[in-house]
Amino acid sequence: MKRTNCYLGIRGNHNISEISDVPTPNQKIYESTIWNRVHRDIRVPKTRWCVLRWPTPSMAQMAEMSTEAFEEFFFNVCTLDYAKMARAMLPLQKLMQQTDRVRIKGPGTNLTFSIKGIPALTCEGRRNIPDGEVFTAPVKGSVNGTIHYNCPSLQRGVTHTDVRFTFKNGKIIHATSNNTPHLNEVLDTDAGSRHIGEFAIGFNPYCTKPMKDTLFDEKITGSLHFTPGASYDTASNGNHSAIHWDLVLQQTPEAGGGQIYFDNKLIRDNGRFIPKELHPLNPENLK
Repeated sequence: MKRTNCYLGIRGNHNISEISDVPTPNQKIYESTIWNRVHRDIRVPKTRWCVLRWPTPSMAQMAEMSTEAFEEFFFNVCTLDYAKMARAMLPLQKLMQQTDRVRIKGPGTNLTFSIKGIPALTCEGRRNIPDGEVFTAPVKGSVNGTIHYNCPSLQRGVTHTDVRFTFKNGKIIHATSNNTPHLNEVLDTDAGSRHIGEFAIGFNPYCTKPMKDTLFDEKITGSLHFTPGASYDTASNGNHSAIHWDLVLQQTPEAGGGQIYFDNKLIRDNGRFIPKELHPLNPENLK
């Protein structure tokens, strides 16, 4: 990887649970060597790269669609007007970089933290296909409250639903899901895995529901992800970990709704951006 100028990752899987029976110690070896040393430490910060999916029938099953309907969905999601999206997300990036306190509210969620002084980065199809988010990271130690994620998520081959975290001074002190023992096993990977490394807001207008593929789910319109594990060097809060688990909370009315506040100002309500300068990110304006 050190000799690589450009990396293109085209990935597909016929069975998303293929590694679910691989022992945890073996999975940790992969995470701390190949994933961390090759991809996170070298490929991500030091090469030109882009990752995308090769669509398969198993992806259509995950999306609960016919193969034909999924084909239409896949190309709509992946080939939207990224130049238009890039222009629309600049005001959100600027606003996030000026913000100190963030509050997230919704069913089972009441969370506060600071993003002061940490860069906000736009994602407009240069490194991920599909794309559509602006991300930063919470100040380490600033996260308090609870969050209830409402999108299923795959980690180490195991599907987690109904994930709930309670934070105290930046650390996850209580965690449950449909598979609480496995969830806590992941969160006990290392010293950084119970702290958050990324906060991002998603707005791809063609991503409307979860399909247990992070590359798609973290871009869902009206969503956010709040990620246990390592932060990115470009938006670092100093948290280091072998994991980076993008857990997604969808805040559209169909998913239960919710709000995002920046410095006590309502920014997004039930998945729709409220300030006028952010209206171009609402789905009808990005299609």
